[in-house]
Amino acid sequence: MTANEPVLRVEGVVKWYGEQPVLDGIDLDVARHEVVVLIGASGSGKSTLLKTVNLLERVDDGQIFLAGDDITDPRVNADRVRARIGVVFQHYNLFPHMSVLDNVTLAGRHVLGWSRPRAEARGRELLERIGLGDRAAEYPDRLSGGQQQRVAIARALATEPELLLLDEITSALDPQLVGEVLDLVGELKAAGSTILMATHEMSFARRVADRVVFLQNGRLVEQGTPEQIFDAPQHEETRRFLARLG
Repeated sequence: MTANEPVLRVEGVVKWYGEQPVLDGIDLDVARHEVVVLIGASGSGKSTLLKTVNLLERVDDGQIFLAGDDITDPRVNADRVRARIGVVFQHYNLFPHMSVLDNVTLAGRHVLGWSRPRAEARGRELLERIGLGDRAAEYPDRLSGGQQQRVAIARALATEPELLLLDEITSALDPQLVGEVLDLVGELKAAGSTILMATHEMSFARRVADRVVFLQNGRLVEQGTPEQIFDAPQHEETRRFLARLG
């Protein structure tokens, strides 16, 4: 990967569900250390785009490159690609029968082949970083929703991913827990993480994004700095979407 090459490049990506195009020719780059936030109504294609990047959905046309590697090539090892990408979904998806530490260390041990001591050292470091170092031996159901989502973020970071995908990570949380999770994302931005995330939290998008991307009906309608998108949107569709939120 050259210094100027984006961590993620999406070129002309199309995805159909039956007769309906869910992604309709998406072009998008995410630079190293950049935080790009996807906004748009439910059904606009945000989650599907994230799933295609993580190879949970195969594209019907177009290509996706991770640090210059074509990850949409059908010959790629999907598990190896996913080990390079950290993902956090709306629902925490923690394994209930495993301790917090075992959840965080699973990918390092089983996908990357790390020894248990190495994986656990990394896991404990991350749990300390998110303020849950004393909960390593607990099971997920003993934690609040906000704590579980922070563990999910730690798990996503455990393999030292090149790219972090966050899909509406606060939508399943009680309102009082949203802030603690979003504060953690702000800390990841400050630490230089490369993040592509979908969110309905517009004030957070304004605060943390380097670039905001508005999707509608599977198309990229407009992108720009938070100031450009929220204060002076250029497209009528963007203005209508933001007006409905106001």
